[in-house]
Amino acid sequence: MTSNSLSTARAVERPTREEMLQRAPSVQQFWLQNRALFSDAWKQWEASESDGQITLDSSLYDTKLRSAVELAWEDPNKESGVKDLWKEVFPGVFEAQFFDPERLAVLRTYLNSVAEAQIPLKPPYGISLNRGGAMLDSRSEGYLAAPNFQTFYQSLMDAYMRPIARLLFPDINGYDSQTFGFSIQWQPDKDTSLRAHTDASSVTLNINLNLPGEDFSGSGVRFFDRATQQVGELTFAPGTALIHHGSVAHESMPITKGERSNFVLWLYGEAGQVPMPGIEPRSISAQQRWTVPTAESDGFAPF
Repeated sequence: MTSNSLSTARAVERPTREEMLQRAPSVQQFWLQNRALFSDAWKQWEASESDGQITLDSSLYDTKLRSAVELAWEDPNKESGVKDLWKEVFPGVFEAQFFDPERLAVLRTYLNSVAEAQIPLKPPYGISLNRGGAMLDSRSEGYLAAPNFQTFYQSLMDAYMRPIARLLFPDINGYDSQTFGFSIQWQPDKDTSLRAHTDASSVTLNINLNLPGEDFSGSGVRFFDRATQQVGELTFAPGTALIHHGSVAHESMPITKGERSNFVLWLYGEAGQVPMPGIEPRSISAQQRWTVPTAESDGFAPF
């Protein structure tokens, strides 16, 4: 790529919203043909125009969670300290403080600068949810390829999400080598809800990125328990996360005021494999839980 990749990427003609909604073949061609250009543009942007004072590192995590996770990596037999931080708030759905609310402004400032970078980003589901929506994983077309963000994202998945998911959901062991992620910013005048669905994941982690005082109304996540027919609606506090099997049916309710920003992160096996309901969990040791799979990305993207 030439030294003007950043300006070239900013000037490239984008697909229309209608083309994205219709998933026109030209849209996929657009992302594939420009993948190298956009990747190089993000590197140039990060080197020349992103705020050099912003550091995405472990200081963003809740201090209790960070300390417990770091201790478990040092000694997996002390992993119970991590599990104790997660409270079951609905059958099969756990909640914990994930990011430090007082440090979230660092991440949000970075994401705002990304949104202002004018480099094309593919929104989730192929539709223009809003300016804050982006694909996060390198397996996805039009993903956020800024190197520093990718380092932070991969560490989040490997050091935090996967071992936590293995602790809470033993049946996902062996179905967790692949990562996937996207961001959403719900706004009242844009796409405001997502109908009931399940995820093509073994496990889903949904993290709220709202800052303290950045209030919103509506936009709760409604969960459905097939066994009991129970329905529960959960709301997000700044920096909190919900984690659940992808097979748990859920929907995002309409937002009526303010905005809600989230990371939605998935784990699954190669070629999209997920555990079958009722499968007998494969027993693994604490030492095995706190490891990173050697399998490389298989390139499969759910959408």
